[in-house]
Amino acid sequence: MLKVGVLGAGHLGKIHLRLLNQSEKYDLVGFYDPNSENADKVAAEFGYYKFETINELIQAVDVVDIVTPTLSHYDCAKDAIQAGKHVFIEKPISNTLEEANELILLAKQYNVKGQVGHVERFNPAFIATKEKIENPMFIETHRLAEFNPRGTDVPVVLDLMIHDIDVILSVVKSRVKLINASGVSVISDTPDIANARIEFENGCVANLTSSRISLKNMRKSRFFQKDAYISVDFLDKICEVVKMKDAPEVPGDFDMILQNAEGIKKQIYFDNPDVYANNAILDELETFADAINNNTTPIVTLEDGTEALRVAHQIINCFKK
Repeated sequence: MLKVGVLGAGHLGKIHLRLLNQSEKYDLVGFYDPNSENADKVAAEFGYYKFETINELIQAVDVVDIVTPTLSHYDCAKDAIQAGKHVFIEKPISNTLEEANELILLAKQYNVKGQVGHVERFNPAFIATKEKIENPMFIETHRLAEFNPRGTDVPVVLDLMIHDIDVILSVVKSRVKLINASGVSVISDTPDIANARIEFENGCVANLTSSRISLKNMRKSRFFQKDAYISVDFLDKICEVVKMKDAPEVPGDFDMILQNAEGIKKQIYFDNPDVYANNAILDELETFADAINNNTTPIVTLEDGTEALRVAHQIINCFKK
């Protein structure tokens, strides 16, 4: 079991603490939170050991789980890596690309592993469909959330849209060619609703919409490719795969047949995979333990997190223009 410590005991930090405490792959040593009042409360309520300084925690563990505000990700990760510790960093990887790139170099220099908490990669509906997503040419995503003051210190792109950016970059095997985007600040100092159009060199186009001032929550992505349409509902954890194949010469009574202007007939059928329930946050933490113990590549690398951050910043720069 890997000894692990958590930096940050806020809303998400407490979830990480609970899951690490029940995991059979980690030995939860304790946590550190700079808010002493909150730290005392968490320690008293759950019984986790409270460290007095970040350095004390780092020295006591094999893995540092960083669940602090984004602005402090770089400093926390740098200190941990330079102490030879593996790091799990909540998304986004850091505040700036320069910081993210330096963390990549440091991890290589000190021979430690890092993973970024892009949790939607572990969503059971996405896991069930990702092998069926082959060379998508049009992607549409909607990630809408009811207003929550927590997280409004960053633009909605870094708060919400970055989840979809990472998922899209993981399935489109092509470089980004062009980005157009617009954003509107409604209640915050930074954009609360945003739309981005990403064009890739292979011709794929992705249209992303994110809002944190919606009346209802929605997290849906749709992938269109040759002879297939794939829908993933990340919120309700359901998926739908609609495929087309050449129609049989003698269709059955219940076969759905389409005929185009050239007279070519296609049969529509459903190929919905089974979705197996899981705890995505526990899975991302435990697969990181597997990567460390087996010396394999983490599922969401520091490079992946940096690329998602790069595209997110390109979108934000479009707002400024």
